[in-house]
Amino acid sequence: MMLAEPLRITKHVTDVLEQLDIPYLVGGSLASSLHGIPRATQDVDVVADLKYHHIPLLVSAFENEFYIDADMIREAIKLHSSFNVIHLETMFKVDIFVLQEDISSQEEMARREQYQVSDNPPQTLFLSSAEDVILHKLYWFQLGEGVSERQWNDVLGVLQVQHETLDFEYLKRGAKHRGVSQLLEQALSDAELGDKAK
Repeated sequence: MMLAEPLRITKHVTDVLEQLDIPYLVGGSLASSLHGIPRATQDVDVVADLKYHHIPLLVSAFENEFYIDADMIREAIKLHSSFNVIHLETMFKVDIFVLQEDISSQEEMARREQYQVSDNPPQTLFLSSAEDVILHKLYWFQLGEGVSERQWNDVLGVLQVQHETLDFEYLKRGAKHRGVSQLLEQALSDAELGDKAK
């Protein structure tokens, strides 16, 4: 499934979140594809600041076109975890993560960026910043014992495309906080940006 279809379905989901005034950001492989080098993706990650009173509104907005379960949402809010909605026509899955209360998660939401996905008509959605995409991908790469070429290539793609505008001080601080400083140094070296690691 190429990028156009995931993007169309994701835009449908984020439109609903915007209509309900729910702060959100798109992360994961879709964000790294938009910030870096596009690749096909099997699902999309969205972080949203969901509260219990949003549940009936979400179910009502999604239930005709998506599989959605109110109990799953309630449990995800309670545990600050995630649930998914599945687009019935394509079976494409959107994983929705409830925004965590820690400083890093709140900072990531504050640093989200509006991204224009089409010109005619003009359409936008909120993406995780390029720096936060890199940090998350490095963290998941480490959790996966450093064997996921996809995660690593996503990191390199964002570094190579966005290197002129990246906040490297924020990257280094975030990498230290997540315990991935050595991986960031290696990624910068592989992307031929080794001087930025100093």
